[in-house]
Amino acid sequence: MEKNRLQISDKEELAILRRIVEITNSGIDLKVVLSEVVSIVNDMTMADAVFIYLLENKKKRLVLMASKTPHKKELGKVNLKKGEGIAGWVAQKNKVVAIKQNAFEDPRFKSFEELPEDKYEALLATPIVYKNNPIGAINIQHKKPNEYAERTIQLISLIAKQISGVITNAQLYEETKSKALQFDSLMKVSRSITSQDYLDEILGLIVVVTAGMLNSKICSIMMLDKKGKELMIKATQALSEEYKKKPNVKVNESISGEVVKTQKPITILDVRKEKKYGFKELAIKEKFTSMLAVPMVVKNKAIGVVNVYTKKPHVFSEDEIDVLQIVANQAAVAIENTHLMDDALKAKEALEARKIVERAKGVLMRLNNLSEDAAYRLIHRKSMDTCKTMKQIAESILLLEDIKSS
Repeated sequence: MEKNRLQISDKEELAILRRIVEITNSGIDLKVVLSEVVSIVNDMTMADAVFIYLLENKKKRLVLMASKTPHKKELGKVNLKKGEGIAGWVAQKNKVVAIKQNAFEDPRFKSFEELPEDKYEALLATPIVYKNNPIGAINIQHKKPNEYAERTIQLISLIAKQISGVITNAQLYEETKSKALQFDSLMKVSRSITSQDYLDEILGLIVVVTAGMLNSKICSIMMLDKKGKELMIKATQALSEEYKKKPNVKVNESISGEVVKTQKPITILDVRKEKKYGFKELAIKEKFTSMLAVPMVVKNKAIGVVNVYTKKPHVFSEDEIDVLQIVANQAAVAIENTHLMDDALKAKEALEARKIVERAKGVLMRLNNLSEDAAYRLIHRKSMDTCKTMKQIAESILLLEDIKSS
């Protein structure tokens, strides 16, 4: 059985540890840190493949974050449940796995079509541990059978432990930066709500900001009709005319309707394979896959739903769901405020119209010796005959009175 370059000298080990110290004392760019670690591990082991997986999404999933070979499309996309695959098992059990040959026959093994390295013979997987808690795993693979020396396993385990702190700090930095950008986007939405813009403009801004914030192909706001039976698109940043013109969806027969009824978010990994999704052909044509739908709630009442779609399969994190829920609720507040403003304006206009009609009634009563009821009926009948409002008829009467008086 062949051995890789595992007989590391004291001098080589010292040089490796110095490089690790330099990494831990460098910046907090996560991609740079992981790339450096991959390079160090590769130099040590002469591996054919090196992968680094990190736990994300509230520690529930392992995500491929760095690799020796070019996998740009797969980085951030290939993921495992905690405990799934050898990397997942390592992260869950906090134990090292070293397999000399036929690694793909191990019952814990999980294959990915995107990663041809999964067909390699030998595998060494080491947990990345921070304060006694696994936060990821380093996978080393060889095409040919290979025996991993104990000293190398210990050194890689030490490397994984040493870099865990800088990885955690880098993740916290990325999360903080992301939340700052999200907060800025939410502030833009909030400013639009307190402005005097029309409702359509406000909702239009919300979908544009939200689509950019969540890197979504399509974001739409759907509102309940007056009967509460159907949802109709009220705003979207989508360029597709077919999507904009898609028919209303029935509350009792749709995913969005379920969101409104339960007032709870729903995520779907692939709408094209979802039985309850009613626009599969449109999804295929427009190339959108994953969906997140959250209710628009105001005063404990759902009035609509905000939907976002992604081009590729995407597992929405709890943070993404929470952020979209905040946006949806702010949109609901915007709509509620606009309706209240409209109602107030209508009430004001109705009061002004009533005052004008009262004045016109007084003129008719004085000039034609009519009772109040008769004067009102005369204005009403004239309104019906001419298809004009009673306010317009009353204004005409007052204008004539002014002309006579002048």
